Amino acid sequence: MTANAQTQTAPGYRVINPATGAVVEEFATATDAQVQDALAASEAGYRDWKNVDINERAKIVARVGELFAERANELGAIITEEMGKPLSESIGEAEFCKDIFGYFASEGPSLAANQEIKAIGGGKAVIERLPVGPLLGIMPWNYPYYQVARFAAPNLVLGNTIVLKHAETCPRSALAIQQIMDDAGVPAGVYTNVFASHEQISTIIADPRIQGVSLTGSERAGAIIGEQAGRNLKKAVLELGGSDPYVILDSADLSKDAAIAWGTRMENTGQACNSNKRMIVMEDIFDEFVGELTKLATGLVPGDPAEEAEGTFAPLSTRGAAEGLAAQVQDAVDKGATLHAGGVLHEGPGAYLSPTILTGITKDMRAYYEELFGPVAVVYKVSSDEEALALANDTQYGLGGAVFSTDPARAAKVAAGLESGMANVNAPSAEGAEMPFGGVKRSGFGRELGPLGMEEFVNKRLFYVAE
Repeated sequence: MTANAQTQTAPGYRVINPATGAVVEEFATATDAQVQDALAASEAGYRDWKNVDINERAKIVARVGELFAERANELGAIITEEMGKPLSESIGEAEFCKDIFGYFASEGPSLAANQEIKAIGGGKAVIERLPVGPLLGIMPWNYPYYQVARFAAPNLVLGNTIVLKHAETCPRSALAIQQIMDDAGVPAGVYTNVFASHEQISTIIADPRIQGVSLTGSERAGAIIGEQAGRNLKKAVLELGGSDPYVILDSADLSKDAAIAWGTRMENTGQACNSNKRMIVMEDIFDEFVGELTKLATGLVPGDPAEEAEGTFAPLSTRGAAEGLAAQVQDAVDKGATLHAGGVLHEGPGAYLSPTILTGITKDMRAYYEELFGPVAVVYKVSSDEEALALANDTQYGLGGAVFSTDPARAAKVAAGLESGMANVNAPSAEGAEMPFGGVKRSGFGRELGPLGMEEFVNKRLFYVAE
């Protein structure tokens, strides 16, 4: 399906500062001709790029990472204005991209090396890891650089080429990434940003030149893209929503542990797929834990994310996101949940919702099963390890989870039972370019980062030579 003339010419990509609601800049959606040019360039680029020695590709990928670090301040300012991330976190995200590109530049050639297997009937059998061709990446607004890095880095090393469709609210960061690729020496057509419409995405997925699609986004978007990919027999990787459990079985320092839990929940103003959205706490420490969280959430006021003044909080990505989250909170309160702090939707046009603490959530409330994508901490009380695990797994999602205890063996036993793609003991998460990321159930499928990040869009070809 192609876009009509109105879609082609209307400005679909816009920078809207969520702190002020002001439209800063608009960008026109790509024309159908521009989309076809991008596909042709990606196909042509692949024919050459796949034949470049993998070590040479890795050198260029390493330079991409270096440029992210060198331009971190500039890059950070861009996404703080685009989607409201506190500036220090924005800069840190850009710097982390150096680690991701650097990891795959360093480890990629060995991870993609030929693997000889035993040929029982004689001869020589080798598993080759070869590129598959042009790929479509559909990336979200919450981590505009990091999400692109973890998709692009391994695939560029492998020899695949990329057509990148970024979130409509992140056009400046999308263009900044394209500039980095160009300046690092990535050949024309090997990485191509395109401001495609939703209709044009369908066209791209259906195009026979595209060999796979990776999406990080909402469960709804994942269902649509997964269906389109399946219909066209294309490999897909889907990293979707999460409602990760964060289980605290006991504590030697509850004030410290509450501060860690709160800091984890408030990263990126709570807008992280693998954020600790459900805190599950033993009854003997529950009241004190909630009290410590409430102290941390009380008295905060809206602030400029570019300034990060003490005692302030940042906006959500859009006014609509803030209003939607406020409705989920209000639904819980209306049905009997206890609001300990926050829950205030500040008057627009800024996208500010006060960081919120909720307890008493029951299954008839939206907050029990829905993902709360923003600064809302939900705390549950349990009386046993078995009850904690049952509650942790009572979700349609299965991205990550963490269990804490002064007895590591106890925490590990509970964590081993988590129905998730990532399980952590005495740590909120396993951070690092070398650590695979991904989930099960309605959190999607496939993995990014680490050794598994090299395994998704690759032709594991058997090459057999008879004696």
